[in-house]
Amino acid sequence: MNDTTEERRYRSLFLSDVHLGTKGCQAELLLDFLRYHDAETIYLVGDIVDGWRMRSGWYWPQSHNDVVQKLLRKGRKGARIVYLPGNHDEFLRDYYGTHFGGIEVVETAIHEAADGRRYLVIHGDVFDVVVRHAKWLAFLGDGAYTAALGVNTYLNYIRRKLGFPYWSLSQWAKMKVKNAVNFIGRFEEAVATEARRHKVDGVICGHIHHAVMHKSYGVDYVNCGDWVESCTAIVEHADGRLELIDWARQARERLKTPLLLERPKVAA
Repeated sequence: MNDTTEERRYRSLFLSDVHLGTKGCQAELLLDFLRYHDAETIYLVGDIVDGWRMRSGWYWPQSHNDVVQKLLRKGRKGARIVYLPGNHDEFLRDYYGTHFGGIEVVETAIHEAADGRRYLVIHGDVFDVVVRHAKWLAFLGDGAYTAALGVNTYLNYIRRKLGFPYWSLSQWAKMKVKNAVNFIGRFEEAVATEARRHKVDGVICGHIHHAVMHKSYGVDYVNCGDWVESCTAIVEHADGRLELIDWARQARERLKTPLLLERPKVAA
């Protein structure tokens, strides 16, 4: 992984699951990432804005607005921006084929890398049986997840006071629960099968907040991760090579001040 803080320009950049409009969103870290990373094409791979959470209560601090403005500014400077709505921003699915401020809204995309490899780009929620067939259960799970993120906020406030770096309780718990690990495997296999159906070389997706790159199912499986737990992104280099960037880890290694990792305060 590239650990430099110099500004880098890539052929393509893939971001997913930012969840603007929620207290768990790591908007400050994303802004920091966007200062150092630019690309000819930027794919927003779903759940960029969390419409589910915003229906139950408005939360939109300045940092979230800054993320939107930063992306729009990149578009005005010439970047092509492609938005593939997910389940949390499904309200945008009524606008497939349209443009908003230069941002294209599409259901899926086929991305051809510089080396000729072709990737299906899709959020991935259509392969989540819970979201597709039991939306009420998905909402229930979303509430529990949000509660866990609230605990995580207070936990990391204490960790910062004690001089410890950011750590994701929800991400740790997910990888310790057998059912969650099994679900991740089933999801990856289903998405990989869809990539083979499209006769492409791989798939780039999001949805499950689990950043990874592997070839376990016969194609390249690439998950962007998220900007709630892992703070990760996928970039494509000029030669077509894909790289997973763990920005939270790089921020810790650069010994940024605690202000970089400051999270929105939750009212008592």
